[in-house]
Amino acid sequence: MFRKFFYGIVSLVSLFNMAQAQNKNRAHSNSISLAGTWQFKIDPADTGIPQQWYAQKLDGIIQLPGSLTTNNIGDDIAVNTPWTGDIIDSSWFFQPRYAPYRKPGNIKVPFWLQPNKYYKGAAWYQKEVTVPGDWDKKRIVLFLERCHWQTTVWVDGVLAGSQNALGTAHVYDLTSLLSSGKHRITICVDNRIKEVNVGVNSHSISDHTQTNWNGIVGKICLQAQPSLFIDDVQLFPDLQMKQVTAVVTYKILKAGSAKAQLKLLATSGNALAGKLQALIQPQVLSGDSGTITVTYAMGSRPLLWDEFHPNLYNMQVSLESNGITDEKNIAFGMRSFTSTDTQLLVNGRPAFLRGTLECAVFPLTGYPSSEAAYWKNIFSVCRSYGLNHIRFHSWCPPEIAFREADSAGFYLQIECSSWANQGATIGDGKPLDQFIYDESNRIVKAYGNHPSFCMMAYGNEPAGKHMEQYLTGFVAYWQKKDPRRLYTTAAGWPVIAESDYNNTPDPRIQGWGAGLHSMINGEPPKTSYDWSTIIAKWKHPTISHEIGQWCVYPDFKEIAKYTGVLKARNFEIFRQTLTDQGMTALADSFLLASGKLQVLCYKADIEAALRTKNFGGFQLLGLGDFPGQGTALVGVVNAFWGDKGYVTGKEYSRFCNAIVPLARFPKMVYLNNETITVPVEIANFSAAPLRQVTPAWSIKNAAGKILFSGKLPQTTIPLGNGLRLGAIKQPLSTIREAAKLVLTITVDGHENAWDFFVYPSQNPDVQKDIFVTQQFNKEVADQLNAGAKVLLTLKKGAVKKDMGGDIAVGFSSIFWNTAWTHSQPPHTLGILCDPKNPAFNDFPTDYYSNWQWWDAMSHSNAIILDSVAKNLKPIVRVIDDWVTARPLGLLFECKVGKGKLLVSSIDLLTDAGDRPEAKQLLYSLQKYMNSDRFLPSVNVNASKIGDLLNE
Repeated sequence: MFRKFFYGIVSLVSLFNMAQAQNKNRAHSNSISLAGTWQFKIDPADTGIPQQWYAQKLDGIIQLPGSLTTNNIGDDIAVNTPWTGDIIDSSWFFQPRYAPYRKPGNIKVPFWLQPNKYYKGAAWYQKEVTVPGDWDKKRIVLFLERCHWQTTVWVDGVLAGSQNALGTAHVYDLTSLLSSGKHRITICVDNRIKEVNVGVNSHSISDHTQTNWNGIVGKICLQAQPSLFIDDVQLFPDLQMKQVTAVVTYKILKAGSAKAQLKLLATSGNALAGKLQALIQPQVLSGDSGTITVTYAMGSRPLLWDEFHPNLYNMQVSLESNGITDEKNIAFGMRSFTSTDTQLLVNGRPAFLRGTLECAVFPLTGYPSSEAAYWKNIFSVCRSYGLNHIRFHSWCPPEIAFREADSAGFYLQIECSSWANQGATIGDGKPLDQFIYDESNRIVKAYGNHPSFCMMAYGNEPAGKHMEQYLTGFVAYWQKKDPRRLYTTAAGWPVIAESDYNNTPDPRIQGWGAGLHSMINGEPPKTSYDWSTIIAKWKHPTISHEIGQWCVYPDFKEIAKYTGVLKARNFEIFRQTLTDQGMTALADSFLLASGKLQVLCYKADIEAALRTKNFGGFQLLGLGDFPGQGTALVGVVNAFWGDKGYVTGKEYSRFCNAIVPLARFPKMVYLNNETITVPVEIANFSAAPLRQVTPAWSIKNAAGKILFSGKLPQTTIPLGNGLRLGAIKQPLSTIREAAKLVLTITVDGHENAWDFFVYPSQNPDVQKDIFVTQQFNKEVADQLNAGAKVLLTLKKGAVKKDMGGDIAVGFSSIFWNTAWTHSQPPHTLGILCDPKNPAFNDFPTDYYSNWQWWDAMSHSNAIILDSVAKNLKPIVRVIDDWVTARPLGLLFECKVGKGKLLVSSIDLLTDAGDRPEAKQLLYSLQKYMNSDRFLPSVNVNASKIGDLLNE
């Protein structure tokens, strides 16, 4: 009985599975996946076409989707590997310190992440396919998603064509070449730059980022369509009229006249969306193709799409004739992305773009992911850090990225696969000029319905004698053709009046080439500035280009995460350099200290943008690391989009969000006989005004105790920025001792905070048994040998170049990196110290740079500590560039003869009356030197001190 019951259940399960399989087969009867095993052969000598490999059976085995590299095919990395991408710093090829990494078996390059294998050239892929009998009289296409990059296709030895799209799928019409039965499809993929040169550094092709891979890495299939089929549907929402204009393009395999029925139906998974009616229209079709334009009503209250409410609809479009139907389903959103004067508008509401770059960094595969989970994570991480925008730098992501951006409510800037610079130009009549028009049309056709696709540029930072004329025409072409998004010439430049928006590098606190003369390095710290003067000359929105670029020390724990085709050999080089300098134990401290400074710099950059009234927004370079171009560790998250341990999304989003309270500090360092006066304002780019809110503020000490607090007038806060809430005025006379204080402003649950510093206007006299000098001569040496206490405070420029005087010390961290910028200053990443060191008893500090260190960093030279004594542990260490990793210091102590010496390469005397930080630090050091805790342990010969200094 049990056996009969068991077999009965098995039979039912089998019938169910069979039915499911049949349904699945029916669902996919018009598509045949070609994923799996393919035959292949690489063609380094370009003999494949002359020898007619397309007519022969290839004998290699490879897995697609995938690349040659993911299949471990190609050459080992060597000194002469033919990389795609400029190498600005060529020292790796000849400097002795890199010699161990140029040896076969130990090749390690510092330029970018290093693939296991490398191949550049033609590669052939081949597969036997069986075309079903019921595909006769249908259109048959070969769909190849994410090819890199030029493909040429043969069917049974007959040429089908060639394509070179980078941003969209390669689609081949094989109707005339495929009948029912078996066929052999052969594809040649060539990843070299040939006639079309988009630029070797373009993120669409470069080894700097996703790598110059060869293969097909997305969906690969044969698709069948009826003899009358829908070629394209573009949907144009009209919020004012509450309708969508659908432009439906159809094609007919055999030209003629046919009666057809067009049907449109929009649906939504949101219960708040009203049920819409189908639109059915009879059509008379003629010729072999045509376009039907219809208007579809979206009801009285269509749901709108934006960052706060990413409401999506599905438009089902079907075309039926003689009982045969073709159908497309298109996700879209009721969204407008426009501008008025200098303000961006989303659905008519003021908007501010808080963006980062996505530079095609894929550390495991070396190519763009086609997995939803991957892109969902990126948008989730970006949202957790307060962002709403991503710019795709000189490339276009795959379809799945648009889908996930739609669902997450992100505004995307898409670029047409080019960075025409460093060997490439645009507008000069080269094949690239036509490619950009073709590529942009392909991109808009493929992805133009996605509401997240809000902006488009040709690409990045162009060059060319006629680029402005060419790009002006490019912008005009798209403005006329498709109003669904905004257009600009390029990311970076040129700025023209005809663009819908500027994407310019002018408004930022550190510009390329500014070095130590930038706002953050050349001017005392404050938060009162904005970019209103810069943008006043333009009559359309400005989105600042690649702001930030603030570096952090490498996280060597990250090396173990590279379990795919790319390895962080660059990190391995930097780690070994640190080890050779005897500082391995400091690696994590360097990471955390430089990270805290990095966040402070990003906060300054972002808040300056938010303070600028009617500003369009910013694009960070970037939220995540850029592992190429000499290694630019500019991210607060790593190449895997993971936190690095010194800031969280919750902390970062206090100053980077839709609603951000802002304070305009005229300075960040005060004396206690002053009154702090800080205007308070807010940027509100949320979904709605904040009604009847009461802003509150508090000032706490380092222990978290509230010293002062208050409220500002109750108000309703409209959308926009530059919205004044009042001012905080607070006397500081009750602050008796040097203190780090924190001002926190809270508005309707949204909080932001700033560190500032207060010092006594007068300090007690210090005992006079300390000799303070800016010279080191025989008299000073004699005093030390006799047992004196000496504080040597050096003037800026006093240290010899080879002792550290040629190291450009600034307050900020390194901008981008030193390798790609020809050693652009600064060369350092802030300080590292022990806050509990008694030398700081009267100069409060954290272990990292904060605003009170700006003065010191601006009046100092670093000293290479090994030039004084090996293993000399400084009181204040300067974190060097990871490329050189020298042990650097600003403050150190030692014994000289019978005396005690404290060396400060910070000038604490010059103009001290105007430098409260210098005055306070000097006082704190003198008190320390007068205490019984001033006990230097390292003996140094006086001559070593003298050798540090210029004569």
